[in-house]
Amino acid sequence: MGWRNFLMFDTLDFQMLMRLFLAAFLGGIVGIERGSGDRPAGLRTHILVCTGSALIMVVSMYAFDGFDVPRDPGRIAAQVVSGIGFLGAGTILHEGLTVRGLTTAASLWMVAAIGLAIGGGMIKIGIASTVIMLVTLVVFHGWEKKFPGATRIERRYIHIVAHNNSDAVSEILKYLTEQKIKVRNINLKNDDLQDTISLELFLKINKDLNTNEIIAGIQAIDGVISLENIV
Repeated sequence: MGWRNFLMFDTLDFQMLMRLFLAAFLGGIVGIERGSGDRPAGLRTHILVCTGSALIMVVSMYAFDGFDVPRDPGRIAAQVVSGIGFLGAGTILHEGLTVRGLTTAASLWMVAAIGLAIGGGMIKIGIASTVIMLVTLVVFHGWEKKFPGATRIERRYIHIVAHNNSDAVSEILKYLTEQKIKVRNINLKNDDLQDTISLELFLKINKDLNTNEIIAGIQAIDGVISLENIV
């Protein structure tokens, strides 16, 4: 008798199951887009985040029916928003001065919100949010590349050591100007003991330029002792 009751589904059970499957489907769509670009979080991660968020919302809304206890589904949902921040932080990679994975982190946060919406029964809002998200990730990504300088810039952080009694610094800056490379930051340090000068540069290089040739050109400047390409 107990198993028979367990296997019977009423209307509410069916609705909750459909919400979970719909959340998995919507999260999977976003995950496919993210996974196609070899992102840190792909199909499975987005499905789990979206479905898990929907499950938490469903549990917070219906699990305590019949109990004489105060309920506030919004409190549990708020913890999802806070907790997803830790997962999103794991997708952000910091390589020198370059930060990658911000969009993927934002997508995880978004699918968590979609899961909460689906779990709360806001089906139309959840689907509309998924459409907006996909348009942003797919369509706007293509448009972004067409904006001048939007995605055609590569950031480089280099460390140069040169003789202190040479014109290497001025020659380096002159060379970079001729190559139409923007210098965003300069840090100079003198080493009187070694009679050298340390030059740290943060550069913005057009991706159409050959970075290896640029570095080789700097190394060929008279007075340059060494060059470390950090990023």
